[in-house]
Amino acid sequence: MERLKANYETLIQITKAISTIRDPEEIVLITVEGVTHALNVKGCALFLFSPKSEELKLAGSFGLSQEYLNKGPINAMRSIASALKELQPVAIFDVSDDPRIQYPEAAQKEGIASILSVPIVMGRGLFGCLRVYTAVPWEFTLNDVNFVQAVAQVVGMSIEMCRLNKGLMESIDILKGMRDPKAVHYKKRTPYEGVPRGFTPKEIEEANA
Repeated sequence: MERLKANYETLIQITKAISTIRDPEEIVLITVEGVTHALNVKGCALFLFSPKSEELKLAGSFGLSQEYLNKGPINAMRSIASALKELQPVAIFDVSDDPRIQYPEAAQKEGIASILSVPIVMGRGLFGCLRVYTAVPWEFTLNDVNFVQAVAQVVGMSIEMCRLNKGLMESIDILKGMRDPKAVHYKKRTPYEGVPRGFTPKEIEEANA
């Protein structure tokens, strides 16, 4: 019951924090740190999915070493792929004995025992994933999974809103520049300026030749 209450309170805190932020990087950092402390685990990382390369790109992490983070490219089709293909949470109880782990040796060296991978879905497509890492074998409860799922969706929507807001602001800036009197050169026109002139008989004859 205490864990459920802590998760609920953390979800509220994260939601309140990111609702006032327009920087995607800051949103990610608040999220991964909040999840780590709420579950009292080793660490947490958020990845964004790149359809072009089919890789997961690290957006931010907490509690993980730089050596582990630099272990190599994360292939979405090899690294706990079922969580990404089926868009469903996947819990790995023992990273040392599970074929779904792409870098098992690096995980063991980092001191990781279990991993929970939750996809971030926008519409019907994969946006990224939020992963939780523990230092001891961990059987994630339904409440744990539901909590991480809720956080994943909130942060996914927040990042997307930041992207859309940035695009909107850039469009507004462009429109403002187009309407800026300093950028517009006015020229007084005569009543006949711009009206096609008549053709001479010679020009008409040449055109019909």
